[in-house]
Amino acid sequence: MFAQAYAQAAGSAAAPSPLVQFAPLVLIFIVFYFFMLRPQKKKLQEEQDMLKDLKKGDEVYTKSGLLGKVHGLTDKIITMEVSEGMRVKILRSQVGGLASKIFEKKEPTKA
Repeated sequence: MFAQAYAQAAGSAAAPSPLVQFAPLVLIFIVFYFFMLRPQKKKLQEEQDMLKDLKKGDEVYTKSGLLGKVHGLTDKIITMEVSEGMRVKILRSQVGGLASKIFEKKEPTKA
């Protein structure tokens, strides 16, 4: 007898619209996109542009920590001179960036 009364009371409440139900999910996706996906995509694009623009004579560092000068380039391999007369072949994808970026001085932010 009581079970029927509870069931009738629950059935009489109006269900929220589907738009209201999905609004938190859409909001989470938008926040996730702007704080995670978009910056990561931008960083990846900058790295690909840097690898594409490499030329002979550029000083670079690798993701493993080697510093050297680009001596030769192919589509996938870079010959890097780490000291005079000593050359190392590395994958182009393992170049971390230009060495000049390591030694840049950043100005402190003013509060």
